[in-house]
Amino acid sequence: LFRCVFQAILIFCWVYVRKYQSRRESEVISTITAIFALAVALITSALLPVDIFLVSYMKNQNGTFKVWADANVSRQIEDTVLYGYYTLYSIILFCVFLWIPFVYFYYEEKEEDDGNTCSQVKTALKYTLGFITICAVLLLIGAFVPLDIPNKKNSTEWEKVKLLFEEFGSSHGLTALSFSISSLTVIGMLAAITYTAYGMSALPLNLIKGTTSAAYERLENTEDIEEVEQHLLRIKSKCRDGRPLSSRDRRTLKQLEERLRTLRRRERHLESIEKSWWTKFCEAIRPLKIVWGVFFIIVALLFTVSLFLSNLDKALHSAGFDSGFIILGTNLTNPLNMLLPVLQRVFPLDYILITTIVMYFIFTSMAGIRNMGIWFFWIRLYKIRRGKTRPQALLFLCMILLLIVLHTSYMIYSLAPQYVMYGSQKYLVQVRFIVATYNQLGDIFRSYMFFILFPFILDQCIVTRTYLFLHKFWFFSAAYYFGNWAFIAVFLIGLIVSCCKGKKSVIEGEVDDDDSDMSDDELSVYYH
Repeated sequence: LFRCVFQAILIFCWVYVRKYQSRRESEVISTITAIFALAVALITSALLPVDIFLVSYMKNQNGTFKVWADANVSRQIEDTVLYGYYTLYSIILFCVFLWIPFVYFYYEEKEEDDGNTCSQVKTALKYTLGFITICAVLLLIGAFVPLDIPNKKNSTEWEKVKLLFEEFGSSHGLTALSFSISSLTVIGMLAAITYTAYGMSALPLNLIKGTTSAAYERLENTEDIEEVEQHLLRIKSKCRDGRPLSSRDRRTLKQLEERLRTLRRRERHLESIEKSWWTKFCEAIRPLKIVWGVFFIIVALLFTVSLFLSNLDKALHSAGFDSGFIILGTNLTNPLNMLLPVLQRVFPLDYILITTIVMYFIFTSMAGIRNMGIWFFWIRLYKIRRGKTRPQALLFLCMILLLIVLHTSYMIYSLAPQYVMYGSQKYLVQVRFIVATYNQLGDIFRSYMFFILFPFILDQCIVTRTYLFLHKFWFFSAAYYFGNWAFIAVFLIGLIVSCCKGKKSVIEGEVDDDDSDMSDDELSVYYH
């Protein structure tokens, strides 16, 4: 099963990259890097449902462990999943801080200097060294941040340093990796607010509304061409008797000539699309697209309402900013928290739902990046277009997806915290929460509340491995909390904008006056 899923992911990544890759500027190294990074992103997102399933599968419905799930076996399963997270998160760090930047800068140097390959590699390594330095700093900070070290006034400096190394050794590097991943997750949160929130509103509504007719657009485009040509003739008629054109007329003439070239490119694209088999196929499955659009908008609303109620619960009942808005149990029930326990009764409906939400989060992120393009603040760097996307844009797309995937686990945890921690496990003894302050337990953080679940202490329930990466640092949890509010706000704004906008053009993004892609004037091979 896992082999089939892995093969399906690789095939999807290859098709997706080849679909959007520029036919004229394709490079082997950038193609392989994009496919690999995209596959890592999808595999990492698929590990969360697997983690939840494994901790749930070790127990019976009556709360007892299964015969085969003794202490050693359960520990081996936990370690296997943990090593899986170690491996995938380490690969993500490698891609984000080393491989993708190196390939990007190598390709940039190749465009400027086609001669010396050695010089291109050296220059790419020089720029990549900055990313490696940032990664090393994050790992060192995460490795030696004293989270659980008692503050003894009479201890020497050597004893404190020795205690730091002992803590690092006892955690097997988990704290260092967790800090680095959490730092990237904050960046992924910003990317999710920008791209995923918009994609969740734009994708369903675009499917429901559809696109304008190619024949109708072609008719309008022909009328525009005739109008521009008549305007050009009127301006050129002014200089027939040998008089020079004024500076204003020359500027207008240049603008009209550029406009005419753009309209003729649109004419070629529209003619190609109107005759293509793909357009006829899309028209045939139009009812199916509407059904999918309605389904996606329902999932998006379920996701947003659940996230709003979860955040509202934290705002009203959490221990505050200094605790990272840790909440002691669930006081406001959200739709997803209500739905998952019901679906647990019929295997494997709950895992199908959580997998659907994770995959929906990833694919709406892809849709958001595709619709908006790659931006640096207010500057658009690249566009994502079928058959015309530059290699640098694909590398940026894959890096953004890697960062968004890191934030996915916390988003799902915000929606259903108990389910993400324990899955569908049940326990035999009725217990209550124990609440204590970190000061009572000798921790250095002041007034930081937390809770301990008795079944976990008594080995009655096994916590998922993904939870170990989520709440090691309270300040990251606080950032995620405010990020969730921003996500909800951007989704609502995107939903209003998408509802007010009309149908998309059938060649949306294919031909634009301000197009920065080098392949702007080539006819898309995708439609042939």
